[in-house]
Amino acid sequence: MIINYGYTDGSGEYYIVIDTDKCDGCGECVPACPQNVLELAEDDYGDIVVKVRDAVKSKVSYVCLGFNPGCSKNDVNCRSVCKHDVISHTW
Repeated sequence: MIINYGYTDGSGEYYIVIDTDKCDGCGECVPACPQNVLELAEDDYGDIVVKVRDAVKSKVSYVCLGFNPGCSKNDVNCRSVCKHDVISHTW
């Protein structure tokens, strides 16, 4: 299942997109996020998958730097450690 965490406003679309079908629940992305945006949780089918923390969902663009403008400059980030290409950003 593709889950979009975030929102659209007058300045653009700010979503962290997670493909839970690809996620194996390894959790390597959680400590790789410098802003502590991600966590592991049980999905509707009882599988452990990555998700955006509830406290961050409504302000994701203020907490997460986004991949291209921010984290792509870091050697280690949520996308670089994910072996299954589970996480993407719209900004």
